[in-house]
Amino acid sequence: MKKVILKSYAKLNLFLKVGKNIKRKSLHNIQSLIFLINLNDEIHIKSNKQIRDSVKFIGRFSKNVNNSNSVIKSIHLLRKKGFLNKKSGYEIVVKKNIPVFSGFGGGSSNAASLIKHFMKSKKISEKNVNYFSKYLGSDLRVFLKTKKIFQKNLLTIKKFNKNYKFYFVLVYPFLRSSTKNIYSRLNKFELIQNKNNYNVKSRLDLVRKLKLENNSLEQVVISKYSIVKKILKELELIKNCRLSRMTGSGSACFGLFLNKKEGTQALRQIKKRFPKFWCTLSKTI
Repeated sequence: MKKVILKSYAKLNLFLKVGKNIKRKSLHNIQSLIFLINLNDEIHIKSNKQIRDSVKFIGRFSKNVNNSNSVIKSIHLLRKKGFLNKKSGYEIVVKKNIPVFSGFGGGSSNAASLIKHFMKSKKISEKNVNYFSKYLGSDLRVFLKTKKIFQKNLLTIKKFNKNYKFYFVLVYPFLRSSTKNIYSRLNKFELIQNKNNYNVKSRLDLVRKLKLENNSLEQVVISKYSIVKKILKELELIKNCRLSRMTGSGSACFGLFLNKKEGTQALRQIKKRFPKFWCTLSKTI
């Protein structure tokens, strides 16, 4: 087998509402509009003649990946379900370009990329989605679906049909924001309504709607890491920034811009303001 290289894309939560736990489940109900962006990890896959699998992480953010990671778990589950050849192993090298513990969903994206590759299917049955999500986390179903989605609730994902393009200035302050810890600190929950108001006529209409939303976890993260509030404020003050928000459970933040020129100018400003943080420009895919 020749070496295969997969691109594993990051996501942004343009808004995130968190409701109370779903009955009979330990997971919170959520609602979110999620776009994938062109920031991505690279997954290199090559078969070997040994039965065992080899998983290695390289790149700037590889040191923060623990031994119980989504890639190892995915390979185990794929083999258990019979989607991998039991007589051959795989050498997998993941170049981590997506910051870990950032809210970009890198681990879930890695898992989804491997599952789609080895199952050789662009559309995976809901039964299998539920199976893998049970062991790899609810975020997985986002990456198994499409590039732009409206997550109506924890278990219901709808395709976002508009191909709107945005540019994002991303800022990661190198703070390891644990999803489990942040959710455990949340004591104010929102009502998750059973409706979808986001298939709008224009990009500006969408931005106007997004401004009325928020990220339920933002204040929890700010109470723990006050620098996040400062980053969001600095992004908001930049000319042509339409929206500044934290993604997921943080600690990464983003500023939304309508074109590359505006985003590039903003990136230069934010790098001067936070020279020790990881800052980059990305766009929707």
